[in-house]
Amino acid sequence: METACTNVAGFRELYEKFRQKITVAGRGESTLRNYSHHLAKLALHFNDLPTQVDPEQINDYLYLVKQQHNTPSDSYFKFTVYALRFAYRMEGLRDKRIELPSIKRDKRLPVVLSREEVRRLLKAPKLLKHRVLIGLLYGCGLRCFEVRNLKISDLDFDRRMLHVRQGKGKKDRYVPLSAILSRGLKAYIEAEKPSAWLFNGREQEINGRAGGDFDSRYSQRGVQWALKQAKKDAGITKDMTVHTLRHTYATHLLEEGLDIMTIKELLGHECIDTTMVYLHVAQSGRVRPFSPLDRLYPMAE
Repeated sequence: METACTNVAGFRELYEKFRQKITVAGRGESTLRNYSHHLAKLALHFNDLPTQVDPEQINDYLYLVKQQHNTPSDSYFKFTVYALRFAYRMEGLRDKRIELPSIKRDKRLPVVLSREEVRRLLKAPKLLKHRVLIGLLYGCGLRCFEVRNLKISDLDFDRRMLHVRQGKGKKDRYVPLSAILSRGLKAYIEAEKPSAWLFNGREQEINGRAGGDFDSRYSQRGVQWALKQAKKDAGITKDMTVHTLRHTYATHLLEEGLDIMTIKELLGHECIDTTMVYLHVAQSGRVRPFSPLDRLYPMAE
């Protein structure tokens, strides 16, 4: 980002305008970071502002991105297109002759861990911090940024509830805490004595780099590394990410009989269609909300 601001004339001003528009539109920091990163890459490639590049060159660039980043999710390509769309709207270039491709929704079913795989995953980490971290991701169905944003004040041990603040779409929600996870959290807090955040970053992450993902919170890379190491030690061969634990949370709740509307609220989904993908694995029923960790360790009460 800084390289583009320094080397491409006018990019810093474009970025500042872009940042303001993103903020006013109610988008999160991750959206700003992702969109800006892809616009900066494009600007450096052409040594020109993305909004000034010829339509033919844009199409050639998108073809190049598609060839170089042909991943299963096509996430790099998607964010490049999304960023360009937002920039064009911002600059009033909707009528510019650039036909950006429509992005098709990924219709593949999510990867889901078995209960035995979850048990092995929770047992694998050597550090209590990592066991609790993975326990929250699975046991509460959290997104990566949501677990990073947790504070001690978000934990209600008396009611056994977790307050998830400003999730996706700027929505707060409450999710149940299991008994065994509550015990683990209390032990972790007593041992580690976290301050600003429930999971603080390492000193070099806090002071080593400015801006971006490196602040006093546990970094996104740190969360990903902890899960990757646990997956390896647990001998799990499925292609999984941090979000796989959220998919597994929803699927296991469905298999235990929790209804789809309650799961929608627990996940913080805006639209029921997003939650419906989990219906392929279980029949729905009307039961009281609970954490799936309680089913793994029923004697923890």
